[in-house]
Amino acid sequence: MSKRLSILATLAALTSPAFAADLEVAVHEVRGGEGRVKLMLFEREEGFRKEDKARQVLALPITSGTVTGMFRALPPGRYAVIAYHDENGDDKLNLRFGMFPKEGYGLSNNPKISGPPKFKDAAFDVMEAGKRIAIHLAY
Repeated sequence: MSKRLSILATLAALTSPAFAADLEVAVHEVRGGEGRVKLMLFEREEGFRKEDKARQVLALPITSGTVTGMFRALPPGRYAVIAYHDENGDDKLNLRFGMFPKEGYGLSNNPKISGPPKFKDAAFDVMEAGKRIAIHLAY
């Protein structure tokens, strides 16, 4: 009987989704002041940069220097994070001429980009053990 239970337990473990990964995001070079730091987690190119298309969004209290947020219980996979300092508290990254950020922002992998950022520039893998990344804001 115990062998049968062991086989059932093994099968259950193999068929259940792996939701064990935590992603810690440290956002550096945050100016103090008003607002909060927003972290947007994406899992695909489609909808990338659009907050309402993010898998998850965190809003963190503002402090000068480094702000840290945690996305919990993610399935292992490919992700990208956009961070920005929502200085005026309007829940969006304000842009000049519809293209240039007026508030501090950054991407996972800290790529040097010209033009709109792409998912592939910021994408990284999260395994079952989890991951830590650092994003540096540019104002």
